[in-house]
Amino acid sequence: MHAASTHPPHEFEVVRDPLWNTIRLDATALALIDTPEFQRLRHIRQLGLAYLVYPGATHTRFDHALGVYHLARRALAMLGERGELEGVDPQECALVPYAGLLHDVGHYPFSHALEELGGEWVPGHHEELTGRFLSAPRIERALEAVAPGGRARVEALVRATSGSPLQGLVSGSLDLDKLEYLVRDARFCGVPYGEVDVDRLLHALVVLHDPESGRPEIGIHEKGLSALESMLFAKYQMFRNVYWHHAVRAATALYKRLVREAVDGALLAPDDLVGLSDERLLTILELRAESSESEQARRISGRWLPALRERRLPKRALELPGEALRGLAGEEWLAGDPSTLFAVEARLAEELELPDGGVFVDYPEKPRMMGLDLLLLRRDGTLHRLTDQGRAGLIDLPRLADELYYTARAFRIFTVERRTIEPERALALLSLGADDLRRKMERGEALLG
Repeated sequence: MHAASTHPPHEFEVVRDPLWNTIRLDATALALIDTPEFQRLRHIRQLGLAYLVYPGATHTRFDHALGVYHLARRALAMLGERGELEGVDPQECALVPYAGLLHDVGHYPFSHALEELGGEWVPGHHEELTGRFLSAPRIERALEAVAPGGRARVEALVRATSGSPLQGLVSGSLDLDKLEYLVRDARFCGVPYGEVDVDRLLHALVVLHDPESGRPEIGIHEKGLSALESMLFAKYQMFRNVYWHHAVRAATALYKRLVREAVDGALLAPDDLVGLSDERLLTILELRAESSESEQARRISGRWLPALRERRLPKRALELPGEALRGLAGEEWLAGDPSTLFAVEARLAEELELPDGGVFVDYPEKPRMMGLDLLLLRRDGTLHRLTDQGRAGLIDLPRLADELYYTARAFRIFTVERRTIEPERALALLSLGADDLRRKMERGEALLG
């Protein structure tokens, strides 16, 4: 692919892809891809640190973005052939493939891992950063040539704030991003869990009018229900077996600790994380840590970076199924109180006679993992809304979503040296709220009893 900044209006290029075979890129797509902001995605691994467990998982956000663009064009072509796009603004149709192409342009190094830090350590979710990258002159110029206000409209599609009837193709229960990453991730990890009947789902897409608001939106025909069910179970299996694999989570915990200490030690500002690639971030951390005398710098250069690069991952001292934590007070501080979580990690390191920073508490969270909010067109012409709150629909997946979520999750405590923690002691700890935990620590009481 050449690096020209402009392309004749009828120019296109063909890319060979291991999933979709041939992806045809039009002139606007070529102009967007040729920008430094998009080329950075070549150097961000789609699955972060999963390659330390699945050696083939070195595919990138770049590959994935091309695939989403390709599926968007296919979906629009099918909808158009069936007359589903009558009454839809042609400019909305024109912008959707580029929204698919650019939906991940704001990603941090190693993809989603840093978003789990939140708070004072990262500027926000990658979708919240999209506008910074879309405002790059060459990207903005290319989008404005497609439609007036193109940059803002694409950002709204990516952030799921658009009023477009095609919003669901870019961000929704059945968006093309999900179809693409499930198939691609399974292929490159070499696992059979992510099989999705993409063709069936694309053919089942319809534009429906919400019975309550009257607004048009992307929905699904009843003939695609079994394929939708299969996709949701594929997603569950991929989270359980790949994304939340214990060693992937151990590597992720180590990486988050590395970045958190760098920010706490002023080796990095949160905004420095925006726009970096995977290896560039690690190189910057290494250089800055080596030139600093701080305690955090010594840990980064002497412990965390070598451990990550040499795959010396923390070991499981404890693993509990997510179901065991349901309703416990600990769920709150695990998810939304980092100061309490970090204090617990520090105290546990003392109790287990481990070096400072020797404990990592991990409980992955993705509340909408199995979420549904999708209009269903029955064969008799009636409409129903599939949701994870109501009970509308012909399948049990809305009712089962919460169960599957907890089944996919696991609470783990990792340690830098081999230790074993009894489940009963951990459950007693997790039954305490943040205030009780802080009082217990202030009194010098052992957290593990």
